[in-house]
Parts: sequence; structure tokens; C-alpha cells
Amino acid sequence: MSITSAAPCKAQATEQLRQALLKDGNAEYEGNIVTLLPSAREKYADMFAFIEKAERYVHLEYFIFHDDSIGTALLNLLRRKVEEGLEVRLIVDAYGNYKAEKPMRVSKLDSIRSMGIDIRLFDPIRFPWLPNMLHRDHRKIVVVDGKVAYTGGMNIADYYMKGTERTGQWRDMQVRLEGPVVAEFESIFANIWKHVTGEVLDSLKYAGQPIIGDVPLSVVNREPGQLSKRMRRAFVSALDAAQREVRIVNPYPTNTRSVRRALKRTLRRGVRLQIMVSASMDNRLTPEVVAIEMKKLMKRGAEIYYYEGGFHHTKVMMVDDELCTIGTANFDGRSLRYDYEVNIFAFSPEVTKRLNDIFDLDLEHSFLLTPESFKKHFSLKRRVTGRVFQPIKGLL
Repeated sequence: MSITSAAPCKAQATEQLRQALLKDGNAEYEGNIVTLLPSAREKYADMFAFIEKAERYVHLEYFIFHDDSIGTALLNLLRRKVEEGLEVRLIVDAYGNYKAEKPMRVSKLDSIRSMGIDIRLFDPIRFPWLPNMLHRDHRKIVVVDGKVAYTGGMNIADYYMKGTERTGQWRDMQVRLEGPVVAEFESIFANIWKHVTGEVLDSLKYAGQPIIGDVPLSVVNREPGQLSKRMRRAFVSALDAAQREVRIVNPYPTNTRSVRRALKRTLRRGVRLQIMVSASMDNRLTPEVVAIEMKKLMKRGAEIYYYEGGFHHTKVMMVDDELCTIGTANFDGRSLRYDYEVNIFAFSPEVTKRLNDIFDLDLEHSFLLTPESFKKHFSLKRRVTGRVFQPIKGLL
């Protein structure tokens, strides 16, 4: 679904957040086209189609890239593009690959390189291990010919389409971007490529042709160092700009101190706050820690919904029906303190409405957290576990 808006919105929350993001050094791009891809089948079909039409290059950056059917299909497509004379570069986070259910082994990496695909692992795990565990590349970016860019929460893995026995079906959100904003994603990829390989990519060679739409976008790129606080400041600014309503979908909202304070300020102003999390998750400790965090917000007046239709891995926030953010960052300490992340902020009532419509549909498969439902769904053992691990929630 492609979305444009007639003109940049001048509502209060939009203008307040735009100014805050610009002040913090985040670039804004006018005249973009945004296409929401709310399922893995839509994302993969759309992305494969654009890669099939690629004429110059394809750049990919993923946290997890499974050695399974969808991964194999994508690699075969990329191999064919290499045979046509295109340049294909692929970065996969080494830890993400290591922890994956179906990781790419050394023999697989060698096979991929033999296809002509320049694949690199970001920050390979080496002794003493701990320093490598902190700053991981959690971004998911694809840039094709400098014309289109993809980002969102989806990695490359079959379970996005088939689900898993533990979590059921996976839900996530991906977005295709066209227009001036694509250059920012190419720059983000070029910077991480230089960090990994030492090679400087020619910015003119990988520039795209102009495509004009109507959606103004800001890109927030989080990296360790000078950009380390940008994502959390962007989330805080969005919450502080809200006047009427905030809706959040995020799989791991354990929150950082600054985000937690912003959520409390939002509630104190009388803003309606709705947060949707998953009843099932893909790890063992986080659900209990999230439950304690959500109970605290519930007691302050937030509406907390637990989605029971599978694992909701989506990372979006909608503010006042005016603006929204979509990207890779979770509302947790890993994303906001350590990992490489990227989110777009779209100043568009049309894009925001589409996300709100999806939120409303998901409410039909969710239950509202109340004191009674909290006790029903979280046993005493789980509640104690959540409180015990609260102090280290920033590392989960």
C-alpha cells in the first residue's frame, strides 16, 4: 500500500517533534513515497520483485539471515543478479548469525562468496567475548539501485512466514521507501561497510534517480558513540509532543529510564496511552520483566493489551493521528543503549491512519491487562521472576 500526503502536516505534535529531531541532528527529507508491508509474505514478494528489476547494485544489512528456504531463495536471486553484472554486498551481524536457529556456517559463507556475493560478518565474536556482546548491528536495511530502501523489524528467516512452535505466527512491519530519503539509507550502509571492510563506497556511483512523493520523513540512526542517545531522545521527544493519544506496538518494552519518565509524563498530561505487547515471546526472561513494567504503567492509567494471535515483533508508535515511527529499535536497553538501529519518523496522517487501522484489528485478538487478568496470566512464580530480573532489564 503506497501512501502519500497532500502536504506536510502543521499540527502541534508534528511541528514539535520535527523541530526536536532537527535540533538533534537528524536529517529530514521531503517528497517521499511510503509503502507499508505488514506481513512477511508481502515484504519478501515486494523486495524480491524490486531486486529482480535491479540494474546496478543491491546492498543488504541484516541482524539475522537464516540458512533456510527464504534465505536460499534470496541468495539464488542475488547470485543471478551478480551473473548479470550487478554488485551485491551483504552484511550480517556475527552474533545474530551465531544465535540464529539456522546459522550460516563457514562452508555456507564460502559458498556465498563463490557466487560473487560480497558477504561480511559484522564484529565476529572473539575472546574475551563480552566486548563483542554489547554493540550489535540490529538494523535491517536493503537498498536497491539507490531508488528504493527497505527497513523495519523483519530479518531473513522462514519463521516470519511459518511461525514457530513456541510463539505461533510472527507479526511484523516492514516499509518500502522511495524518494530522497533512500540516500540516507545508502549512507548508513556505506558507513557500516567502511567500518567492517575499510572500503569507501563512491557516493556518486551508488546514488539513485530522483523519485518524488509527498511524505516528509526524518531518519534516526543509532550508533555507538556520538549517535548513541539519538534514538531514545527521538522516542522521548515523540512522547513529549503528544497531545491526545499515543499507541505503541513493541515486543520488548522494558524501557530505559528516560523513556519510562516520558511515558509517565505523557500519562500525567492526560494523554491516552495504549501499548500492545505479545502474550508469547521468543525468549524466557523478558516476558516476566515486561509484565512487571506493564503493570506499573497500567496502574498509572495506561491501557496495556496483550496480543494473543502469535508473536508481535512489530516496532511502531503512532502519535495524535499525525505522525508515526517504524523501524528496528525496541523499547529496551539493548536497542537504546547498545545496538545499531534505524527508524523512520513519518509526518503523515495517512501513514499513521493505516498503522492505527492495523492496531484496531489486532485489538480483536488481544486482552486488556487488568489486576485480575494480570494474576490470571502471570503466576506467582512468573511475577517473582520478573521482579528478580528487573535490575538487569537493560541487558535483556
